This record gives sequence, C-alpha cells and structure tokens, in this order.
Amino acid sequence: MLENSRFAPDALMVNLNNAIWGVDLSPQPFWKAWLILLVRIIITVVRSLGDGQLSMRAMSLVYTTLLSLVPLLAISFSVLKGFGVHNQIEPLLLNMLEPLGYKGVEITEKIIAFVENVKAGILGSMGLGLLVYTVISLMQKIERAFNYAWHVTTPRTFAQRFSDYISVIVIGPVLVFSSIGITATAMNSSLVGKLAAIEPMGTLIAFGAKLMPYLLVVAAFTFVNAFMPNTKVKFRSALVGAVVAGILWQTTGWAFTSLVVSSTQYTAIYSAFASLMIFMIWVYLSWLILLVGASISFYHQHPEYMTGRWEDVRLSNRVEEKLALLAAYLINKSYYNSAESWTAEGLALHLKTPLDAMKSILRALEHDGLLARTSDSPPKLIPKRPPESTNVKDVLDAIRAADEKNNFGPGGLPKEPAVEQVLASLDKAAAKTLAGQTLKAFATADGDAKEVKPE
Repeated sequence: MLENSRFAPDALMVNLNNAIWGVDLSPQPFWKAWLILLVRIIITVVRSLGDGQLSMRAMSLVYTTLLSLVPLLAISFSVLKGFGVHNQIEPLLLNMLEPLGYKGVEITEKIIAFVENVKAGILGSMGLGLLVYTVISLMQKIERAFNYAWHVTTPRTFAQRFSDYISVIVIGPVLVFSSIGITATAMNSSLVGKLAAIEPMGTLIAFGAKLMPYLLVVAAFTFVNAFMPNTKVKFRSALVGAVVAGILWQTTGWAFTSLVVSSTQYTAIYSAFASLMIFMIWVYLSWLILLVGASISFYHQHPEYMTGRWEDVRLSNRVEEKLALLAAYLINKSYYNSAESWTAEGLALHLKTPLDAMKSILRALEHDGLLARTSDSPPKLIPKRPPESTNVKDVLDAIRAADEKNNFGPGGLPKEPAVEQVLASLDKAAAKTLAGQTLKAFATADGDAKEVKPE
C-alpha cells in the first residue's frame, strides 16, 4: 500500500533529507561532495531569506543609502579630483544604474549635479562634519548587516571603525578608479591592438573585454565580503559568495531592465516619484543580493552551521554540561601540552557542534572567569584561573547558572522544603564526587594518550 511504500511522501522526504544531510562528504568524490555542499548552502540560504532578517536589513540599508549616497560621492569626488580621475565617477554610476534604462541616466545626472554643488566652503566645519558622519553611519550600518550574515555579535571598536572606514572611503575610490584606468589604457595600447589582429588572440581579447565588467563586479563584491564583517574571512569563501552574488546581480539587472521598459504605467501613476521608486527598488535588490552573497560566503567557510533542521538548535542540559566539560578539557590539555590554543571555530568543528551553540557554552565559562580570549584574530581560548586550583565542578556550576538574571533566578522562586532538600542533596553529591578534582588533573589524567590538535 502507498503508506507503507518507500515512495510515500513522508518516506521520500526522509530519504531526500538523508541524501543531503546524512552523508559524510570527506570520502565522497570531489564532484559529488561539491554538489551536495552546493545544495546544502542553497537550502540554508533560502531558509535564512525565509525568516525575513536579510530582507529587513536590506530595506534598512536603502534608507541609509539615500541619505549617504551624495555625501559619499562628494568625499570620493574630492579625493579623486586630486588624482585627476574624478571624471570617471559618472561612467561608473551609469554602469551601476544601467538596469534602470533611461531613468538610470536621469538619476545619474541628478546625483552628479548634487555632488558638484557640495562645497566645503559653503558647508562650513559643522556641515562638513555632518557630511563625514553620514558616510561613517552608512559604513557602520553595512558592517552590522554583514556581521549578522556572519553571525558576528561583536562590532569593531571605535578606533577600528575610524581607521578602517576612513581607509576605505579615501583609498578605496583611488584604487578602484586606478584599476579601471589601467585596464582601459592596457586595452587601448598598441601592443593589444597588434595582438588583436592575430587569431585566436583577437577573439580571446574581445571575449576578455566583454568579461572585464563582470570581473570588476566580482572583485568589488569579494572585497566587500572580506572586509565588512568584523571577523577573518578566507579569500576563497569571499570569492565564492562574490561570484554567486555577481551572477545574481547581472541576472536581476537584465530582468529589472525589462521591468523598467514596461513601466510607463508607473510613471503615469506616480509621476515625478516614479524614478525615485524604481531607484529605491534597485538599491534594495542590490543590497539583498550582496547580503545573500555574504551568507553564501559564511556557510562556505563554516559548513558546521548548516543542518537539516529548520528550527533553531536547542541543547539539553546534559548536552550543555558535556560540551562544557569537553571544551574545558581540550583547552586545558592544550595549555599543559604547550600546544596551539583552541579557537571557538576549531572547537565547534572538532566537537561537531553548531558554532552558535559552542559560543553560548564558551560565553558561560568566560562569564564565570574560567576562560579568557587572546588578542589574536581569531581569538584563542586559554585558562583564566590557575587550573591547578580550579575545580571541575566550577565548570558544571558555570553552565547550570548560565543566563540566570538577577531578577529571575532560583532564589526568586517559592521555597518548598522537599524541593530544597532534593536540590541540596544533588549539590552535595556532586561536590563529594568531584571533590579535589582540579582542571589540571582532569586535563592531564591521560597524559600518555594521543594528543588532539586544534582544527
């Protein structure tokens, strides 16, 4: 019967889920492992889009972009003017707004007119300060959006923001337009002209010229993916996300061009606001595509975050206690073996645990003063208290008391003698069992065993 068949809907879903999530990729052929990883990333990113957070942050960036676009271009214009390449801003804007068709030309002309009207002498020191503040606010909002995509909870410090943002705002445009200028000069050189007359070099050069805009888009997206999150991003992961985002951006651009061509009814309805609405929609789609690319980069670098479960991972008390003991054991073992210290990512990968869950455990141990983080990037985990005078029970106590608030802890609950007696007995039994067992003894008990190295 159908309900007992392996082709029943439930059975099909189970088999499909096992084929995608229940396979160990390490022994698989390269093509099969790559294909399964690609499917996992697509499912996870679609799931992220479904919860609406990426879309909400993209919409937030639209508003900030509208406020900051003219000040950002004004600062870039001032810097580029010193290098004599300021005239390339308009062609770049036209290229970015090409999907908007004739409205892109209209919007570009208005933006350039606004930028040319921005003069430091007229603005004064207060106006100039607000101009810079608006641009830095845009950069900060972008960082927050990318930090969310990368599951990063710690933003850059004020000093890092000032130095990093100013570097990008001032040096970034110079590097971008210099590379564009060098590329254009190289393509128009006499040597390239002579090579183009020889086949198949001519065909390859023509193909390269058509491919160059796409490569520049991918290069820009790769830089944004690598720079904006406040974490270390591997170049390969940043590139993977940038390639997918670049393809999505170009494909969406073609579709959007068709929409704009047939948008005469919108012009009739919204009149002068039609150009602004179309521009806002395109900015929203561009930010959403960039954030999707960032999510792809994140899951490519951290595959341990991808699971077949659609709900959030929630750890039981037993699992939390075991993870805490495993983390304390591995960190202290590396400390006494003078081995390389563990990172949160390394522990999550080694213990086959989602990084968010691992970070929650480590935060509890750090809050109770059992762990400390180094200033490395990414931070290494080391003991904060002397392990020879710290009890193993302290680790369990830290996990049991994690996330307890002052206004709602066990002391605020009603006291029943029978309940209090059971809890006291449990604490007394645990203290008696673990009495005198320090973290040093715990981590060095199997000193002859094979050393486990951080991932």
